[in-house]
Amino acid sequence: MAFEGLQAEIASLLIRMNEQPEDIREVELLLREKLNEFRAFGMPLPEDLAELERALDESLSQRS
Repeated sequence: MAFEGLQAEIASLLIRMNEQPEDIREVELLLREKLNEFRAFGMPLPEDLAELERALDESLSQRS
């Protein structure tokens, strides 16, 4: 999948996370999958997505 496609899917998931907070765990898993796709294609995470990943990690540790 092209870089732009991954970015669009991530943007869509972020919107879904805000609009459907009851699905937050599912959306978080999907976001992590998309971030891992960047790495699988050898692409470094852009800083904004790296920040998003750190925020997801922090959120997860607060819930545990």
